[in-house]
Amino acid sequence: MVSTSAQFIFFCLFILFTATATTATDHIVGANKGWNPGINYTLWANNQTFYVGDLISFRYQKTQYNVFQVNQTGYDNCTTEGALGNWTSGKDFIPLNEAKRFYFICGNGQCFNGMKVTVLVHPLPPPPSGSIAANSTPSGSAAPVVFHKGLVGLRAFVLALASILFGSGWI
Repeated sequence: MVSTSAQFIFFCLFILFTATATTATDHIVGANKGWNPGINYTLWANNQTFYVGDLISFRYQKTQYNVFQVNQTGYDNCTTEGALGNWTSGKDFIPLNEAKRFYFICGNGQCFNGMKVTVLVHPLPPPPSGSIAANSTPSGSAAPVVFHKGLVGLRAFVLALASILFGSGWI
């Protein structure tokens, strides 16, 4: 049995890590229409804002379609030569892990029928002004700690580890 003090410590850690947690956005390509020919993916992408740490996911019939990450030339010419990635599960979750333009096409010829999308991934926006102290800290003092999306995985790991070590029957 875990002592009450250990449960209290775990509870405090839990509050610390979940209170500041942010989540990545999962952008489902084509929304409810999915990854299929004849859809205007440029219009879909222009109505989205992508940030580093977000996911782009493709939903499609895996026996009919696929997803290739390509460079701009591959995108413009609908070719998979020199592809940077290839997914075929029908439910593909692709992390957008850097601020740049990403290019995706369907590699079975459907790119010519519009199955291609390009997205511009932006750097994370600065934290809201309420989450950091004003620039009134004295010189040499510690800067406030602000958690960003990149630490979500660390928080999840710490919570899972604490749950294993302390048990989770009381939650």
